[in-house]
Amino acid sequence: MLMRYLAYLGGRSGVEGRTVEQQVLESNPVLEAFGNAKTLRNNNSSRFGKFVELQFDKSGRISGAAVRTYLLERSRVCQISDPERNYHCFYMLCAAPPEEREKFKLGDPKSFHYLNQSKCYKLDGVDDTEEYLATRRAMDVVGISEEEQDAIFRVVAAILHLGNVEFAKGKEIDSSVLKDDKSRFHLDATAELLRCDAKSLEDALIKRVMVTPEEVITRTLDPDSATGSRDALAKTIYSRLFDWLVDKINNSIGQDPNSKTIIGVLDIYGFESFKINSFEQFCINFTNEKLQQHFNQHVFKMEQEDYTKEEINWSYIEFVDNKDVLELIEKKPGGVIALLDEACMFPKSTHETFAQKLYQTFKNSKRFTKPKLSRTSFAISHYAGEVTYQADLFLDKNKDYVVAEHQDLLIASSDTFVAGLFPRLAEETSSKTKFSSIGSRFKLQLQSLMETLNSTEPHYIRCVKPNNVLKPAIFENVNVIQQLRCGGVLEAIRISCAGYPTKRTFYEFLNRFGVLAPEVLEGNYDDKVACRMLLDKIGLKGYELGKTKVFLRAGQMAELDARRAEVLGNAARKIQMQIRTYIAQKEFRTLRGAAIILQSNCRGKLACNLYEEMRRQAASVKIEKSFRRHVARESYLRTRHSTITVQTALRGMVARNEFRFRKQMKAATIIQARLRSHLAYSYYKKLQKAALASQCGWRSRVARKELRTLKMAARDTGALREAKDKLEKRVEELTWRLQLEKRQRTDLEEAKAQEYAKQQEALQAMRLQVEEANAAVIREREAARKAIEEAPPVIKETPVLVEDTEKINSLTSELEALKASLQSERQAAEDLRKAFSEAEARNSELATELENATRKADQLHESVQRLEEKLSNSESEIQVLRQQALAISPTSRTMTTRSKTMLLPRTPDNGNLLNGETKTTPDMALAVREPESEEKPQKYLNEKQQV
Repeated sequence: MLMRYLAYLGGRSGVEGRTVEQQVLESNPVLEAFGNAKTLRNNNSSRFGKFVELQFDKSGRISGAAVRTYLLERSRVCQISDPERNYHCFYMLCAAPPEEREKFKLGDPKSFHYLNQSKCYKLDGVDDTEEYLATRRAMDVVGISEEEQDAIFRVVAAILHLGNVEFAKGKEIDSSVLKDDKSRFHLDATAELLRCDAKSLEDALIKRVMVTPEEVITRTLDPDSATGSRDALAKTIYSRLFDWLVDKINNSIGQDPNSKTIIGVLDIYGFESFKINSFEQFCINFTNEKLQQHFNQHVFKMEQEDYTKEEINWSYIEFVDNKDVLELIEKKPGGVIALLDEACMFPKSTHETFAQKLYQTFKNSKRFTKPKLSRTSFAISHYAGEVTYQADLFLDKNKDYVVAEHQDLLIASSDTFVAGLFPRLAEETSSKTKFSSIGSRFKLQLQSLMETLNSTEPHYIRCVKPNNVLKPAIFENVNVIQQLRCGGVLEAIRISCAGYPTKRTFYEFLNRFGVLAPEVLEGNYDDKVACRMLLDKIGLKGYELGKTKVFLRAGQMAELDARRAEVLGNAARKIQMQIRTYIAQKEFRTLRGAAIILQSNCRGKLACNLYEEMRRQAASVKIEKSFRRHVARESYLRTRHSTITVQTALRGMVARNEFRFRKQMKAATIIQARLRSHLAYSYYKKLQKAALASQCGWRSRVARKELRTLKMAARDTGALREAKDKLEKRVEELTWRLQLEKRQRTDLEEAKAQEYAKQQEALQAMRLQVEEANAAVIREREAARKAIEEAPPVIKETPVLVEDTEKINSLTSELEALKASLQSERQAAEDLRKAFSEAEARNSELATELENATRKADQLHESVQRLEEKLSNSESEIQVLRQQALAISPTSRTMTTRSKTMLLPRTPDNGNLLNGETKTTPDMALAVREPESEEKPQKYLNEKQQV
């Protein structure tokens, strides 16, 4: 709101294109997207400090601006706690339009490690898609091109993919590899988005190069160290990207070097105290200590200087000074930051040694305490209260350096934007070994900020959060009091009440409270004298009059305002009485004129309504007459139609009854005819059935003979099947023996090859020894010859010649021994060759036998196949015969189970039989055996088919 107000007051009208005011205002949502996040206390908490400097020209218009940032919370990129969120830009990019997400290979925020550490993915009342589009529009206004915007969000997507790269233990000790295919996919996606080589990226994450005077050593990292390397790369890329955004905004807006008037707006984090406080909270509270000191100096000390300047009677007011806390933190060389930098410079330092150093250094400090149940925690009593810090990650977070492998990897990127985030250092700068830390750099930034604030006239705005549920109209008293205490407001109120909290110039005082004593204003008095007379008339005590101002105690201004309000209230009531009388008379006249007009209109309306009613009554009479006539006609037509319908139904019923009687008579005649025909047909069928029974008896006798023949053929088929099984077993046995011989042959060849190689190696070694011996003999001979040639004649006759001759003889004997050993080795090699040739001959014989066995096995296999084909043909033929036997057997069974029928002549004893009728009698002696249709011999079928 303050930025919009200043931009409105200092804005330009009628200027085409992007104005400085628009760029300043739109830079805020861009920086919030990349630097703000949800915390426990705020949904849009700024995780960096920001100082916006607005520059004005002579006419009061904004001519330039500059943005400075302080201490971005880099650790939030890799680690968040529930229910907080990471920076807004990550969630905006995951909610981007589908084509954008597909281009960056993004999906649901729950699938990314840097985002799913917390269960909070959305904010109430906030649409991340709309925020993404708004951020894009703000970037356009600020002056960031489309290509640069794509590059920015490509880097953000690469950071998300980088967080999903996981590592597992490698084959070697203290080594690591990618955990699975998912990690490989995200690594390739990161390399593609950063436009660098995937293999180089993997090496930069899991390997470190150590340069020594003798050599270059490459060592691998364990999975935990590789994960730390991954997070360090992500934090470094994001920090460089944020710094690039700030520089781009400053370059786009531009600064006015000729400006002499500036207004600076400082938006920085407030005092923080959580359950777990780390290096970020330490720097934030250090910043608030600095600002609180400036607040004390400006408000309290300036107030007392104002008392002295006005020369009034006053006593010195005590207030709490936090100078000792600042010395504890930033003093050199014994402050916390100095000790932290010292610990970071030593490779063997740990958080425990750093904590022990703090305990020893500040053991007598009132502002520093050591918790009883912790070895790495320490507590500092700030102006807002005591805060306990955990020193576990202080060393890692304070180190301000980029891993050389990461630097080389990103400098080699084919994307100029990514390579531009990591510019190459100059040779002089790179050769320096001066240590740099975030704490020291942040302290220098604070010093620069304090110098800027001291050169301006500051005004303070304290933001108070009424509740933690983020809802309106709810005030938590304890929470509000704690915020006021942390902001120093309660201390400021205490000191103001102890002195003169209200001060006004003489002119302002008389202009406001002159109504309490009008006679003082009417007199020609000096301003100071007039103020004294006015205060004496009122009866106010304890005030002071300075050279130009009136100083009032606490509560006196409220008393004066109450009396002034009473005087103004009485005057206002008199004015209201006259005004209300005038308004009442005016309203009465208006109401009376309106009543007359209303009455005339009402009477006219009543006459119109009466005429309309009479017209409606005449029309209703005509409508009733026509309606009654219509109802009577409709009733007559319905009665006539009903009568005709009843007559038609009765006549149809009579006709249907007559038709039904005739139909029944015709059906009875047809039934009688069919019954007579059925009786005749039944007699005929009985005669036919008897003839068939005689025929079936004869056919069954023939079928039984054929069945016995088929059973004999089936027994021959069983013998063939047994022969087939034996042949199959024989083939399997031969196949097994063939495979065994192949394996033996292979093993023998391998053993021979190994033996031959060993003999070749021994022979080669012996040859080398012989050659070395020959070379040694030749060297000895040459040395002896040179010694003989160079020695004088007297020396030639000395016993030295004998010694040389003895050496030559010994060497000759050794040479002969070596020749003999060489001859023996050659003989052994010849024996080995002979053994090898014999083995080869035997192998060839075995190979021949194997080929013969293979050929025999193939022949057996072919014979088995022919037998199987014959067997299948036999089975098919048997199946055909079975079907034929089944076709014959039902008739024979019927004949065997049926009682024997015989024709008997007509006699008086057997009843009145017609001529030609038969009488059936059971024949117990006739017993037909069940046909064995299931077993027909194949041989008989083949003979029958050949005939």
